[in-house]
Amino acid sequence: MATKTANAKKTPTGAKNAGEHDPMLDEFFHDEIKDIYWAEKHLVKTLPKMKKAATAPELQKAFGDHLEATKQHVTRLEEVFSILGKKPQAKKCDAMEGITKEGDSIIEDTEAGTATRDVGLILAGQKVEHYEISTYGGLAQLAKTLGLGKVAQLLEVTLNEEKKADQLLTDVAEKNINYQAAQEN
Repeated sequence: MATKTANAKKTPTGAKNAGEHDPMLDEFFHDEIKDIYWAEKHLVKTLPKMKKAATAPELQKAFGDHLEATKQHVTRLEEVFSILGKKPQAKKCDAMEGITKEGDSIIEDTEAGTATRDVGLILAGQKVEHYEISTYGGLAQLAKTLGLGKVAQLLEVTLNEEKKADQLLTDVAEKNINYQAAQEN
C-alpha cells in the first residue's frame, strides 16, 4: 500500500508546483532583478560615452540605438518590479561596474579617431551584451520555475534584444572596422 506524504506535488522534473517554492529562491530572484536593474541604469550613463568615443558612424549608431533600447529595458524591469509587488530598487552590480571600467580603460589606452579604438569599443560592448544575455537568460528560466510567466515573457523580450545587439556589434566589426584596424600603422 502506497503512503501519501504531505509534500508538495512534484512535476516530472522533480520541481515543486508554482507558488510552492523556497522563499530563499524568491529572495535570490528579487536580488538578481535589483542587480540587473542597476546594470541597465548604469549603461544608460555609459553608452553615451562609448558612442562619443567611437569613430565609425555605424558603431556610433549601434551604441545610440542600444542606448534607446536600454532605456526600454529599465522601463521593462520597472514593470517586473510592479508584477512582483516590489518597489523598483537597484543593487550595485559589481560585474557590470567592472566591465564598464574595462571599457573606460580601452578609451584611455587607445588613440582617438582610430579603428583600433573602435575594435576595443566593440569588444567592450560585446562583453556587456554577453553578461546581459547570460543574466536575462538565467532570470527568464528562473521566473518560469517560480511560476512567473508574465515576468519570464518580459525578460525574454529583453534577452532577444540583447542577442540582436550583440549580433549587430559582430556585424559592424566584420564588415569593416576589424579590417581597418589591421591596416593602421
